[in-house]
Amino acid sequence: MSLAGPVIAVVGPTASGKSSLAEQLAVCLSSAVISVDAMQIYRGMNIGTAKTPADKRRAHLLMVDVADISQSYSAELFQKQARSYINAFLKQRRVPVLCGGTGLYLDAAIDELRFPSGKAGDSARKRYEQLAEKYGPDKLYALLVKRDLQSAQLIHPHNVRRVIRALEMHDQGLSYAEGNKRLHEHTPHYDCRIWGISMNRMRLYDRIERRVDKMFDVGFVEEVKRLRSQGLESSQTARQAIGYKEVLNYLEGRCTLEDAKLAVKRNTKHYAKRQLTWLRRDGRIQWLDYNRVDEKQAVQLILANLKESSN
Repeated sequence: MSLAGPVIAVVGPTASGKSSLAEQLAVCLSSAVISVDAMQIYRGMNIGTAKTPADKRRAHLLMVDVADISQSYSAELFQKQARSYINAFLKQRRVPVLCGGTGLYLDAAIDELRFPSGKAGDSARKRYEQLAEKYGPDKLYALLVKRDLQSAQLIHPHNVRRVIRALEMHDQGLSYAEGNKRLHEHTPHYDCRIWGISMNRMRLYDRIERRVDKMFDVGFVEEVKRLRSQGLESSQTARQAIGYKEVLNYLEGRCTLEDAKLAVKRNTKHYAKRQLTWLRRDGRIQWLDYNRVDEKQAVQLILANLKESSN
């Protein structure tokens, strides 16, 4: 069975220049960018997620601002919404450009992935959430260790959402560990050409530091204050976003502003390393070395590859 496509995806660690490259490709292809970012989907989370401001976008940016921070969102929901856009562009014979650093969301969009049936608010999930609230994450994790040690060994004890997901899967006779293994055995849903940006680590870290400094300069603390008044602290997902949780600590008097800024830089660097670890497992990615090529050359290379493969 032939796959629908082609589709282009631009991936890479945070602050590597993905958004700019993807946007330029979308302009050249008379298409749009579909964001693959688990935090950009939330309205109001703009500065901290490096969301391109609406008045500076050169191409349409989709799958951003689709949920309030109080809403529960998931990779399964992202899969349905993102694919509706992808299919619409392919029907028009246009090449959609996916862009972002959330590996699970990219896989959900372009690969055959199925999700456990548990949903936020159902009785099983609510029971586990109440257990974590009442006794703490360690008690919940101990339950997973007792029921499914293999899966527990893959999850941090304090990652409550993932522990709950593993427990839900166990209740359904499924294994989080087996599912995680299959996650890296890709069965494509689309003919997707994945391009990844790489660069010298020190250069990437310098870009991260400059991005974080700019975030605070243009009003990041004020953004977190506004979102806090809208319920950021009670959000299961949004409050855990890098940058937001550190500034919340500052606003609650747990650290100084300078300490918060340093923590954002440190945690963003750690996140970039995790992103690269995830991406390097995917042998389909064609890497663009930004130490050797610039954005203009990268655009030309990708378009030439697309043209050649269509002949």
